[in-house]
Amino acid sequence: MRLGFKLLAKAPGSAARAGEFRTLHGLIKTPLFMPVGTNATVKGLRVEDLASTGAQMLLANTYHLLLRPGPEVFETLGGIHKLMNWPGSILTDSGGFQIFSLPHARSMSEQGASFRSYVDGRVILLTPELSVATQKSIGSDIMMVLDQCIPSTADLQTARDAMELTHRWAKRSLMARGDSKQALFGIVQGALHKDLRRQSVDVLSSLEFDGLAIGGLAVGETRHERQDYTEYTAALMPEDKPRYLMGVGTPIDLLEAVHRGVDMFDCIIPSALSQQSVTYTSKGRLRLMRAVYKFVDEPLDPNCSCYACRNYSKAYIHHLHKASELLAWQLTSIHNLQFYHALMQSMRERILAGTFLQFYNERRELLIRQDEERPPAKIPGPRNSKNYERRGAFSVRASADGFFSIEHVDSGEVMHPGADPNIEARRLYVEQARFVERLSAATSSELVIWDVGLGAGYNAMAALSAYEAYCNSSDGSNLPALRIISFENDLDAFKLALMNGKRFPHLRHKAPHLLIREGAWRPKHLPLTWELIEGDFLSRMVTVPPGNFIFYDPFSSRTNRDLWSLEAFREIYRCHQTTDSELYSYTASTRVRAAMLGAGFFVASGASSGKKSETTMAFTQAAITRMRNEIEQPKLLADDWLQRWERSDARIPFTLVAADTEILTQAIRNHPQFAKSSTRI
Repeated sequence: MRLGFKLLAKAPGSAARAGEFRTLHGLIKTPLFMPVGTNATVKGLRVEDLASTGAQMLLANTYHLLLRPGPEVFETLGGIHKLMNWPGSILTDSGGFQIFSLPHARSMSEQGASFRSYVDGRVILLTPELSVATQKSIGSDIMMVLDQCIPSTADLQTARDAMELTHRWAKRSLMARGDSKQALFGIVQGALHKDLRRQSVDVLSSLEFDGLAIGGLAVGETRHERQDYTEYTAALMPEDKPRYLMGVGTPIDLLEAVHRGVDMFDCIIPSALSQQSVTYTSKGRLRLMRAVYKFVDEPLDPNCSCYACRNYSKAYIHHLHKASELLAWQLTSIHNLQFYHALMQSMRERILAGTFLQFYNERRELLIRQDEERPPAKIPGPRNSKNYERRGAFSVRASADGFFSIEHVDSGEVMHPGADPNIEARRLYVEQARFVERLSAATSSELVIWDVGLGAGYNAMAALSAYEAYCNSSDGSNLPALRIISFENDLDAFKLALMNGKRFPHLRHKAPHLLIREGAWRPKHLPLTWELIEGDFLSRMVTVPPGNFIFYDPFSSRTNRDLWSLEAFREIYRCHQTTDSELYSYTASTRVRAAMLGAGFFVASGASSGKKSETTMAFTQAAITRMRNEIEQPKLLADDWLQRWERSDARIPFTLVAADTEILTQAIRNHPQFAKSSTRI
């Protein structure tokens, strides 16, 4: 066995394990988190920065390194360690997930995956043999087999076919490895089917792999499903080999997975979220763009010794993020990575000491805590406000037309600007979605609305009012069930509107008052639930059922850039890719439409709203299939939009890293929406 894995301790009352193994570049202690250095670099950081945070092993990506700089560069210059000047260990992913992320720009066969290079346009057939040969040229310490990654929610037959192909590729990968001293891991597949997971572990455990990875999770399932299948799969895996959960995740994900017996992890989250000013601390998750940090002269985390915490204040890093300075990303990345590595080290120490279960119970609540910081009682500078005019970061704003809106003071953004908010909410979200028609035709047990950005409650109340009117006009039998799920990170806007009932008459209903007081409203006489999910939308959305309608109404990218990024829409699409779902939003941004298309949605222009001549609608494949039978069909963006997009200076979605730009371009060009026959669905 190339790694010589040693299991040093198992935690009482838990499946958590502490171990160690030795790669070609040194001793590795588990549990372990690997920062993602896709292109032989972790974005924005020097190797000295990575070493200072406690990184033991990095992850690089074979797909990207095959295309640029190419195997011949590594062979000529002596491998990836010398090229990037990293003395520690490196694991290379095979490229299977990257190929999975291009559903419209690749084809799969028994031989391998065929795709077009985003570097020079060549068509490349990535076979298990080529993947391993490339990883051997790169010179990584641990190689991964090429696997077929599919959505975790795939049906049984699709999952079985992908798993069996992965097994055949795994055997070919072992043959291609030969006598190389590099370790090789197999990847367990099987989606959300326990019998397939067991079969996959049995097959791969019988082969001479140095470790096993849990693949096919974090690609569509809920968080609870991910935890259940992680626990189930890890328990089947050999005790004498490392267990690696691929592509996961947040700090709470790591804690839960270690508790279930996993040893190794990788994820882009600590560095990707740093671009969005999100940082993890001993007090919970903070978003440094918030105005509350403007005057805070203290480190990101008083319990952290990282370079950022030793040298800079929250106020300074807040300023850097507001000014879009690269240093903000770098400092926040350094802190986040040190937080991750310190968390793994703490878990290891508690496993060895036999007290992990206590640590697990203590840390769970902390690691899901959202940003609860509020402005101090006195903020420097003049304040001229009245109790009912201002709350937190929001104020009441009167329009010249006689209606009132809520304004975000620091950014100047107004909720539903340029039109009566009640009319806009009804026209843009409820009527455009043909909500009442869907109620009439409802065949499922429950229709679900995701109200993303509760704000002053206009969109949710428009849907609730339309539902009540529909039910009152019916004979009372076989009423369709409705579940409205409102997501909001800052409830001050909603509370301010409730305080001003005369100015916001749409809230003259007991539902919003009970919602804010109890977190949910369930009338006795209707099959209706309205619930409130407070906190970060992207981390909380996986805890609820997919939405049939997504009313996407957060503040714009100026204030809330992370919710308009390609990563955000990919996560939303993963939650809905097998669901008949429609998304409606006030934006007509080229960047946002590109992000939706890149995530997999079919995208169309929507109705005008206020000063906007058009808005945006997006649909899953299941929604497109259903709508082909309807008389009124939205017109999808067509080739003329694609041509304008390719010439646009604003064509690239927010926060997209340079390495993914050409992949996105290829994915959009190959999207089935832009086939000649697809401009109408």
